[in-house]
Amino acid sequence: MADEWRGDLEEWLAPFLAALRHKTRMRLCPAYIAGLIGPGDRKSVQPMAARDGEFGYDQLHHFVAEGVWDSTPLETLLLKEADRLVGDEAGFLVIDDTALPKKGSHSVGVAAQYASSLGKTSNCQSLVSVTLASREVPVMVGLRLFLPQSWTGDVDRMDRARVPHERQVALTKPEIAIEEIDRVITAGARFGCVLADAGYGSSGPFRQALSERGLLWAVGISRRQNVYQADIGLIFPGAATGRPRKYHVPDGVAASAEMMLAEAKWKTISWRRGTKGKLVCRFAACRVRVAEGHKHRMSDGRVQAMPGKEEVWLVGERRKTGEQKYYLSNLPADATLKSLAASIKARWICEQAHQQLKEELGLDHFEGRSWTGLHRHCLMAMIAFAFLQSRRLKAAGRKKKSRRATATANDAGHQASHS
Repeated sequence: MADEWRGDLEEWLAPFLAALRHKTRMRLCPAYIAGLIGPGDRKSVQPMAARDGEFGYDQLHHFVAEGVWDSTPLETLLLKEADRLVGDEAGFLVIDDTALPKKGSHSVGVAAQYASSLGKTSNCQSLVSVTLASREVPVMVGLRLFLPQSWTGDVDRMDRARVPHERQVALTKPEIAIEEIDRVITAGARFGCVLADAGYGSSGPFRQALSERGLLWAVGISRRQNVYQADIGLIFPGAATGRPRKYHVPDGVAASAEMMLAEAKWKTISWRRGTKGKLVCRFAACRVRVAEGHKHRMSDGRVQAMPGKEEVWLVGERRKTGEQKYYLSNLPADATLKSLAASIKARWICEQAHQQLKEELGLDHFEGRSWTGLHRHCLMAMIAFAFLQSRRLKAAGRKKKSRRATATANDAGHQASHS
């Protein structure tokens, strides 16, 4: 069975190996990926080399951390394979981040920072993740390191960790995410809607960048995000004294997302069936314009942001635990509450990918310190995950085909017995 698995891996990796264009690297790449997939608690280079037997630590370490080769062709091939497996105009591109806990201060990007996956501030590396998904099947296609200010403000530190000069700039996670989305679009991978949590969705420039690209999106926001009713008007209020107003102002006041939906009609919605039955929550939605334009001082002294140009959905979710979440989406104005809920909740599929990459494929086991080594290790882990997903989908297809054949045979037998 193990030989069959490794044989399948070699065959599946053929396009990736051809892109490496070097005989030794073409042997080391499958060995590294097999080490990530295979047995063993630790998936760092040293224990993988010890289990492999064919290649030593120095060879595997040089391949992933020191070797002079371009990972871009492999990243493009991964996107093409992901599109073949799960690309769908009705699918999703999920933006999230994941934390790799780290001790010390020398590994690239490590700092005390909030890790959403851990739910607390921790000493870790934080990666922006990009997952292509459809039919509840995820394939991760991007992991890019976020550099906090403690790194971008120290050029010597970045040089020691071999951060490429073009990456030695301060970028927010939403900015990194947009770069990755552009890479996915350029590769031609198919998806219908971009999903992200409030860490990204609360960024007006992020949402605007998605809309400018003609993309549909559904993203989390803070309950405090101010919004206007969709039919908000703009007026020139008269002034008894002083200079006349130069700009329009809203004819109503903005309210927080929480307040806007406080009196709305909440409905219990089931968006899909899980392993323990239907998944349900209470949802409400209304059309709004986000208070994210330029700011004006009103006649009563308040400073108020102007309504944005785009009319969007504001969606609220009330969970059984009492927790409330809020979202914005530019899905069509005739979208149903169920379709809004189903899109929003589809984001959680990326957590399955994060979990397997860490628990089974050693994503967080890399012990090197360099930018190149970390990103290549992440790439190898994502390629390994895509391979496993391809096997699962193939097995599921065989099972489905077998069930159809059995049903057809049973139907034929049933008809024969009555003829």
